[in-house]
Amino acid sequence: MTTQAIRRTFRRILSGDDQGQPPWVRAIGLPGDVGWFGPDSVVWEVHGSLATLVGGVRALLLQTCHPLALAGVEQHSTYRTDPLGRLQRTNQFVTTTTFGSSNQAEAVAAAVRKVHQSVVGTAPDGRPYAATDPRLLLWVHLTLTDSMLVAAQHYHRRPVDADAYVADMAVTGGAVGVVDPPRSEVELKAALESFVGEVAGGQEAREVARFLRWPYPALPAAAMPPYLMLARAATDLLPPWAHPLLGTSPNPSLVRMVDQATCTVMLRGLQAVLGPRSVAATLAYQRLGVPA
Repeated sequence: MTTQAIRRTFRRILSGDDQGQPPWVRAIGLPGDVGWFGPDSVVWEVHGSLATLVGGVRALLLQTCHPLALAGVEQHSTYRTDPLGRLQRTNQFVTTTTFGSSNQAEAVAAAVRKVHQSVVGTAPDGRPYAATDPRLLLWVHLTLTDSMLVAAQHYHRRPVDADAYVADMAVTGGAVGVVDPPRSEVELKAALESFVGEVAGGQEAREVARFLRWPYPALPAAAMPPYLMLARAATDLLPPWAHPLLGTSPNPSLVRMVDQATCTVMLRGLQAVLGPRSVAATLAYQRLGVPA
């Protein structure tokens, strides 16, 4: 595959557009304020890194471990029939809240809050659930924040200020209804530990985990080899308690080291093909008149 084809395929998968510029991305370059964060923030640095590809897969795997969160995904999400659509909507939320103007960030957060209103049902164990449940909102927020942070700590080129990143993400979490989100790495880890008695495995969790780790033919064949490397790297970064719940097995430390080295080479090669900054980040810098 040529460099141009790799760039086009990657951007189409993440944004739905060959140039990586669907309307919501182009809007990031329109006149507006600095947004919720800004060029000097840690969240701009982390979310501008391809380490987020590993973090995103890890977050989805972890979210599967909560039976009520899993029920909501199984009963209301199109992840099996339209996984790319779901990926693109998630990318839109994370990218817009990070790089967009304040108005754009609030609009996409409001859209998420509206969608959550209709996500209600009954889990297979008979318990009712609602996406607006503060506990479930917190779980999704924690798994996303922790996964992006852990992935950045392993795959970003420079050390990451963990406390600053968690504090930045607290702003985004609060905007979609998370009550008192953690604002430091210590608080983040403690909040995750508080869910130990709530997470569970089971057949459904294992089936979703298998799909997330092998989404063919939902994912284009050309994208499968790099995706499988990302999924392997994400699985390596799971906390020990998650493996028995998801039916995965922790690799020996030497294998994890090889996986990390291989994934690092792949991400750096992809970065070289795509350029130093994403289309959205480049447009955000242009909006603010700051050299990218």
